[in-house]
Amino acid sequence: MSIILRVVINAVALWAAVYFVQGLDVHAGTLGEEAVVYLVLGLIFGLVNAVIKPIVKTVGCAFYALTLGLIALVVNALLLMLTGWIAGLFNIPFEIAGFWPAFWGAIIVAVVSWLLSLFLGGRDE
Repeated sequence: MSIILRVVINAVALWAAVYFVQGLDVHAGTLGEEAVVYLVLGLIFGLVNAVIKPIVKTVGCAFYALTLGLIALVVNALLLMLTGWIAGLFNIPFEIAGFWPAFWGAIIVAVVSWLLSLFLGGRDE
């Protein structure tokens, strides 16, 4: 149940990022198609964060300490861009216009995901 909740939280957070950040786009037809796209994106984003983020944190530990954790903003933006690239491989209509939309989108995803995890009880690992 926790995995399904994390996917839904990621999907809502990605929806908020697409809604608020110009340069992040989902090109789906109907509302039902759009919901499925966001759920698949939430799954991909969760998998990317679960697999790659711990590796990057371990390898780049010195950079995290040196920048007082601010490098995490850049890492999150790059992970969002990686999610967009993987989505493109599966013909999922998700576009990121560049680094800065990914940067601001990653901040929104992190904040919305954190807030939803607080209220819904999903563990944010």
